[in-house]
Amino acid sequence: MSKHQIREVAKPRALALALWGTCCLAASDVAPADTSTEVLPPGYSVSRTGDMHDFDYFVGGWVTRQKRLKSRGVGSSDWEEFAATECLSLYLGGLATVDELYMPSKSRAGLTLRTFDVEKRQWSIYWVSSATGQLDPVPVVGGFQGNHGEFYAPDEDNHRPVKVRYVWDKIDHDHARWQQAFSYDNRTWETNWIADFTRADVSKTCENGRPRR
Repeated sequence: MSKHQIREVAKPRALALALWGTCCLAASDVAPADTSTEVLPPGYSVSRTGDMHDFDYFVGGWVTRQKRLKSRGVGSSDWEEFAATECLSLYLGGLATVDELYMPSKSRAGLTLRTFDVEKRQWSIYWVSSATGQLDPVPVVGGFQGNHGEFYAPDEDNHRPVKVRYVWDKIDHDHARWQQAFSYDNRTWETNWIADFTRADVSKTCENGRPRR
């Protein structure tokens, strides 16, 4: 799903979902913060690394329950929930992944592009919403340690500077969770999007690598 729901339809920034529980908020070993002088929210780092096979797990089709704050950055606890389907494919031998998330109740979709920098051993995650057709100019970056992945970036939410965090957790073979959080004060995180994923029969969920309409 997506820092990128900053603009209209959040990416499940991929879906998750949370693809993507308290397990999702647990922090893995973190790389040092990128600066020793700037105040940064807990865990924030754009130096996290991973492996080119981090997203192999997500290949195929998924059904998901999406939960999104109706208003961000105002202390709201009012959530909306809706269903979605997702289909993910590997490209360039796994150095890139593309998934499409389809939200039928909203008549919207989004596309997640992930690229793996072999030298840095780091993923960059970009979101494209069907509402705008625009590629996020600044990706969240990071990787997985075991079954837990974290990805961070600076951004803006309605012209307010924010730090963005994506958290992915591979819960078991057939279940995953993705969460998106923003920090407006560089001290605390507000989770504004949660997606829970369940692996689905790709022959029934996807067609030519895209969610069936």
